[in-house]
Amino acid sequence: MNGLDVTFRDERDWVDFGRTYVSSDAFRTLFRDGMALVEETAAYLDGEGREESRLISRDATLCYASESMRLTTLLMQVASWLLVQRAVSEGELTPSQALQEKNRVRLATAEPPKPESFSLLPVRLQNLILRTRRLHSRILHLDGLISEDRPAPVPRESPVAAQQGLLRSVFQHH
Repeated sequence: MNGLDVTFRDERDWVDFGRTYVSSDAFRTLFRDGMALVEETAAYLDGEGREESRLISRDATLCYASESMRLTTLLMQVASWLLVQRAVSEGELTPSQALQEKNRVRLATAEPPKPESFSLLPVRLQNLILRTRRLHSRILHLDGLISEDRPAPVPRESPVAAQQGLLRSVFQHH
């Protein structure tokens, strides 16, 4: 159109955040820290947590059971996401296969625990819950960045250049 072929996004300049991130040291650190939190929590719930749950009030027992279930669910989502992303970084899964896996295990937004019941829980469990929720939020954010980071179709001509061309053609005829 009017000799103006202005492209404002070049696919060659596009960097795939997801592919770059999962190959980075930052991801390796996140993976290591996330899996360590999974192991630490499992060890706590199987050992010290079991002992602590016997010592808390009757009211706190129900809260302990429900919060430890929610914690386990969040950590399963975190571990699943980390393992899928690592498989992509190691070439074991393609990004489209990773998307299919992601649809199988959804990263759900976690409901915060009720403050009045949360305070009844053993301090160590409170700490694990808070750390897991922070990690889960970070992964939700990263997952959003990875999912949204797809190249937009490249316009053949910028909309501004098209409008300028139309205006020029109108004024040239008068």
